[in-house]
Amino acid sequence: MAKKTISIKKSVIKRNLHQLEFNLIRPLENDRNHELGGRSFYFFDFDDNVAYLSTPIIVFHKTTGEEKHISSNEFAQNSKYIGRLGVYKDYFLSFDDERGSFRNFRDKSFGLLDKIIRKKQIFLQDFAKALSGPELLWKAPSWQYFYYAIYNRRPISIITARGHDKLTIQDGMKLLKAHGHIPYLPNFLNIYPVSNYQTRIELGDKSLQATVPQLKRVAIRKSVEEAIETYGHNPHHRFGMSDDDPSNIEMITEEMKALKQDYPEMSFFVIQTFSDKIEKREILTQQRPIKKRVKTISSGQQLDLFK
Repeated sequence: MAKKTISIKKSVIKRNLHQLEFNLIRPLENDRNHELGGRSFYFFDFDDNVAYLSTPIIVFHKTTGEEKHISSNEFAQNSKYIGRLGVYKDYFLSFDDERGSFRNFRDKSFGLLDKIIRKKQIFLQDFAKALSGPELLWKAPSWQYFYYAIYNRRPISIITARGHDKLTIQDGMKLLKAHGHIPYLPNFLNIYPVSNYQTRIELGDKSLQATVPQLKRVAIRKSVEEAIETYGHNPHHRFGMSDDDPSNIEMITEEMKALKQDYPEMSFFVIQTFSDKIEKREILTQQRPIKKRVKTISSGQQLDLFK
């Protein structure tokens, strides 16, 4: 049987930079296809998508070895050009976990004294620092979708480039709850910090050669398979992945297309976030004109990625 043609329907939502989630008592909302037995599953990148943290990435000067700290957002926009073009053409990335470019995105091995004084991992330190400031400074474009999914008990996977232990990410969610920003802990399908050694092995990267976009692609498929295994096979399931990095979006889109071929009755969405808008693409199995629509998000509205 010939494979069906895959097309993409695109919509754009303008982001209201001054909007806070509506904290008054609100009713729980059923899944979009609840009456048909379908569930909605949410997959989130974390940095610059759900939250802005101050964790820097470090690039090294080719000649002097001088370190330059850049934000994760700046890295996402320039990663293809580091060492080649632009302002970072004279710099390079080091992949040493202890002293390299992403050392702050990994857990540290604590000694006895650190454990006695209950020293926190860098992720938790940076998260606590962000939460102590104004909400508008740390809540990233997908925050309201993240909150919606948690509030309505949607199954969630966090699929992040960070290399922390899964328990460290869970501790971050406990921190969010302790500060009153979420009503309860997420209903996790899984957590995939794809640069973590054990997570790489879990995703089949035994040679440790796969890129972050490649690993995220595998994590998406695993999350879909875990969702079907846990909640049953239903043609009315809906899956969406939200990310801000253009390189990740390309690979995410390719995997969503592949999943649509494998599960043509189910719905698959790719959500790319920007500073001022959110672009949503639905993967379709038949050729249709790509419709682009823009709508403004009203204050207090519950935000479902799949509507």
